[in-house]
Amino acid sequence: MHTRLLAAAIAAGLGLTCLAAQADPAQTGSKGRSAAPASRSSSSQNAEIEALKAQLEALQAKVAELEARTDAQSEINVSTGQAVESIQKTQTASEKRLASIDKFVNNTKIGGTMFFDMTNVDHKEKGATGGYQKKDGHGWTNGTGFDVKRFYLSVDHQFNDIWSANLTTDFQYASGVSATELYVKKAYVQGKFDPLFAVRVGAADMPWIPYAEKWYGYRFLENTLIDRTVDGGRGATGSAAAGFGSFGTSSDWGLHALGATTGDNAFNYQLSVVNGRGYKNPSRSNSVDVEGRVGYQPVEQMVIAVGGYTGKRGNDVQGGAPTRNATRGDALVAWRDKSFGIGAEYFSANNWDDVLKYNGPRPGPAAVKDDADGYSVFADWTFMPQWAVFARYDSIDYKYKNLAGSKNKLENTYYNAGVAYDVIKNLRLALAWKHDELKGPNSAFRYKTNEIGFWGMLSY
Repeated sequence: MHTRLLAAAIAAGLGLTCLAAQADPAQTGSKGRSAAPASRSSSSQNAEIEALKAQLEALQAKVAELEARTDAQSEINVSTGQAVESIQKTQTASEKRLASIDKFVNNTKIGGTMFFDMTNVDHKEKGATGGYQKKDGHGWTNGTGFDVKRFYLSVDHQFNDIWSANLTTDFQYASGVSATELYVKKAYVQGKFDPLFAVRVGAADMPWIPYAEKWYGYRFLENTLIDRTVDGGRGATGSAAAGFGSFGTSSDWGLHALGATTGDNAFNYQLSVVNGRGYKNPSRSNSVDVEGRVGYQPVEQMVIAVGGYTGKRGNDVQGGAPTRNATRGDALVAWRDKSFGIGAEYFSANNWDDVLKYNGPRPGPAAVKDDADGYSVFADWTFMPQWAVFARYDSIDYKYKNLAGSKNKLENTYYNAGVAYDVIKNLRLALAWKHDELKGPNSAFRYKTNEIGFWGMLSY
């Protein structure tokens, strides 16, 4: 546009000059000047006009060239603007994707915990001769071996301030039976609407066992009282021993409500309505089981908690045998600070192994009803940075009776002791000794087990 205006101005100026030149001869002739000079002046003016025309043509060519360059530059500018706009759009989309990925990563936590050991097992059972003999059985295998008792891999994602989800797998390898197992231990969606009210739907921690593990502090070395398996023991002479195992499960499928406050005078609770078979068996039944817990902390370092369980443990199935409720009551008192921990746990259970009612012919099985109670006391002391000593003692009395009402009793005694060393923040090792002994109504149900070696826990 500027080029065209400049060209028009120059052309106008040249045109005026030409007109002035053409008017001069006429003015001179009118005053009576001689014709010869006028002719020479006209020739000179014509030459000047031609020169001016040539200059105008050259100028017009230059103007045309400038216009072409201007148009080309305009096209380049438009193309460049379009490219810049496209880059900006791509950059904005990339920034949004990166922000989305960054948000996902920041709101997702991946962790793992491994329980492992390398120990020597000495298991003996009382035979018909009355003496204890070295023999594999009741879940024990003699010898030395390395075991990965548990490997938990967890993924926890926070969608927003209320909703989150958790997936935790449970892997174990036992050298004694040369077998590996992989389970989904936890898989739930949580809505936390208030510190005192959160809801989990799916497979999640049960109210009692994980809570007791927290106060015990040495789960990598041994399960807590009601979670510890006592293999075998029930039955009649000459028959395979059945029952009794653990008296609870650490995770189950269902609906879980929980909440807690913090600090001194704190309160916590959890109520779970579950299938009853545990996280390894998400089966259906005609009824659900209920487990609950309430805890009170007069000071942050101390807890007083009670809990209970009732239900048919997933045995109330269509077309199945008649059932009765299995029940369990729990209590825990514990103290734990940075250097010292001490506590006691107690339970009482009824018909945990005999939910199914026997309606067959007599004399029937050796056990049709059962009841049990037990306690555990534990303590540990961190006597210097990274070093601690610990000990624990458990006692369980288990009674079962047949159709005639005859009652038999099993007694289980367990204890451990050792020293722990924190190699790094996330790696703890323990050198320990365990003793597990079962006494029964006859020699067929008696065994002693001693295990010594290293246990460890690695977490990240």
